[in-house]
Amino acid sequence: MIAPPKIWWKPLGRYERRWLLIAFVWCLFLTAMMPLWFYLGRQNVPVTTYRVTPQEFNARVMEFTEQYQVDTLNGIPVVEPPAGGDAYIQARQWQWYPVLKLKKGETYKLHLSSLDVQHGFSIQPLNMNFMVLPGYDYVLTLTPTTSGEYSIVCNEFCGIGHHVMIGKILVSE
Repeated sequence: MIAPPKIWWKPLGRYERRWLLIAFVWCLFLTAMMPLWFYLGRQNVPVTTYRVTPQEFNARVMEFTEQYQVDTLNGIPVVEPPAGGDAYIQARQWQWYPVLKLKKGETYKLHLSSLDVQHGFSIQPLNMNFMVLPGYDYVLTLTPTTSGEYSIVCNEFCGIGHHVMIGKILVSE
């Protein structure tokens, strides 16, 4: 067996040093930009979070559903909250409950929570993604700008029925 020489690496050449310097400066620039993106960027989801037990959140959702139900869709209640009011959606294996019917241009406080495991809240075809955990009530400010039917997809693997966990948000004029 032959031992490697004492200096087994080669010193950096001129071009390697130049690329290393460019990469380092780029890393510094991106690090400096992160606080600006956080405070000035429009991609951040405005959110307020409260601690809540799954039983308390389920009770709020059931009360909300009973108060504002207007129809059913595939056996799931369709709920139309008042414009500017609170809207509740809960995640549970393997369902989003209830279906929301919102008005275009109106702002809602959307309360999200999970009753069992971690879920991912993704509104398709929009690029809105949010993590939903049990024990927390996440309050998102949502203003629909286009009417239509939007799918809510769970984008965090939540068990064997994950692929069928699809909900709906209906936005009317």
